[in-house]
Amino acid sequence: MSLAGQYLLLQLLIVLAVLVAVVAISLAQSAAAFERTEGRRALSAAEALGNNPTVRTLLPSAEPRSGSALPAVAESVRTVSGSAQVALARLDRTVVASSDPGLLGRPLELGGSRVMEGRAWTGVVDAAATPILSAHVPVLDDSGKMIGIASISRNYPSTWERLGDAVPNLLTYLGVASVLGVAGSLLLARRVKRQTLGMEPSEITGLVENREAMLHGLKEGVVALDLHGRMTVANDSARALLGLPADCVGKDLAGLPVEPALKEVLTGEQPDQDQMVLVGERLVVLNRVPIRSKGRVIGSVATLRDRTELSSLERELGATRTATDTLRAQAHEFANQLHVISGLIQIGEYDSVVQFVNGATLDRTRLNDEVTGRIQDPALAALLIAKSSLAAERGVPLQLDSDSALSPVADELSRDLTTVVGNLVDNALDAVTGAAEASVRVLVQDSPEEVVVTVRDTGPGIDGAAAEEIFKQGFSTKQPGPAGARGFGLALSRVVCRRSGGELEVANDGGAVFTARFKRPRLKRTPPTPTPPPGKVVQP
Repeated sequence: MSLAGQYLLLQLLIVLAVLVAVVAISLAQSAAAFERTEGRRALSAAEALGNNPTVRTLLPSAEPRSGSALPAVAESVRTVSGSAQVALARLDRTVVASSDPGLLGRPLELGGSRVMEGRAWTGVVDAAATPILSAHVPVLDDSGKMIGIASISRNYPSTWERLGDAVPNLLTYLGVASVLGVAGSLLLARRVKRQTLGMEPSEITGLVENREAMLHGLKEGVVALDLHGRMTVANDSARALLGLPADCVGKDLAGLPVEPALKEVLTGEQPDQDQMVLVGERLVVLNRVPIRSKGRVIGSVATLRDRTELSSLERELGATRTATDTLRAQAHEFANQLHVISGLIQIGEYDSVVQFVNGATLDRTRLNDEVTGRIQDPALAALLIAKSSLAAERGVPLQLDSDSALSPVADELSRDLTTVVGNLVDNALDAVTGAAEASVRVLVQDSPEEVVVTVRDTGPGIDGAAAEEIFKQGFSTKQPGPAGARGFGLALSRVVCRRSGGELEVANDGGAVFTARFKRPRLKRTPPTPTPPPGKVVQP
């Protein structure tokens, strides 16, 4: 059924329900009006009958079916008042005169009447097959003593009779209500269809189901906000990336556990595409566009992509490029050395050739032995050797402090060390390249609880006001890179340090001094295997 048909059917059902309620109210009102109007008339006739002198004189001694005076007076009153039934009863309720011969000699049915208390009463009596409206009046003698009862009754109209009286009005009400209901339902259906772009309920349901399936099936995160900063859409990927609760939709972004930098990106203007944001330990690429409806902005939608793995690959590629540059520098150095050796051979200086080769070999062996002898983690040792060659090509001496020492570490801590030390050394080399008396010194200190790495340079140092700003994502003193690619090294390094329970700090002492602390993971102790008593076998 179409939307208009559903509204029409619903409206007709409402009209029918209202009509039934009106009929019930009309029947109740007609019954109340009949009891009120006809009850007064019956009471007036009963009072006239009870005050008749003949009745007051003959009633105390009257007997059923004896004499005609009382029946004549009672019938006369019934005829004049237009009542259906009349009865006169003695004080013992015995009927002595009545328009219904079947009541003579029988007790008068009083129902809920209080006439025996000497009070007039009107109400419905269910003595007959159908209810009747009766008026009971006490008959008093000249001294005011009650000597009998005068009763006037009127037939109570049936439900069908009362309904028949109300049918003309009800048909009018039904016609007017039907016309208004049909017109209203058509107008409402037209308005709703215009607001729903002409789609029927089944189409709207299918559209919503497809939308939900599409949103929650996307690997990319999708977040939508209205103009007041309330979250209107958040799919499963967005909740996982941002750590949002399951009931985040409909809540204000300011009240959700979202980092301030991310809130600023989600609510501010985005001048460039693919803006990178650090969310916890993940690097997320964000694109935000406004949502427009009928020419006006009603909110914004942002797509989120997890670029952590890609960033790791980029860092690995950067390390490979660094190694390539180092090998190229070494190849250039070796080529120069080979040229020297070739020239010495050509001029016959064979002793000088041996001396030159031994010196070159000794320098390279001394560097390798110096690093590997103090740093027993192969990854960090290889990184420092590669950075030493790169620093030598830039004309900056990179020195490993003689007090440095590092025992073997776990794989996870080794990866964290290479990530942080690589970033700190690169920043130090950038800070001192081209400066007079430039140098970079690395100190690695080891203990059972933590590993402390200090990278010191002779550059201009860090401005005191920017000591904490440099650890915020997006902050960089270098030239801005593509799509905001700068300003993540130190922020990521601090996150890596804090993840292990450590910290990354900076100070100034003749240049910038960065101190990175890494907590060593606690080793799980295996309880010793109990030695079995002699003669017993322990199952593995």
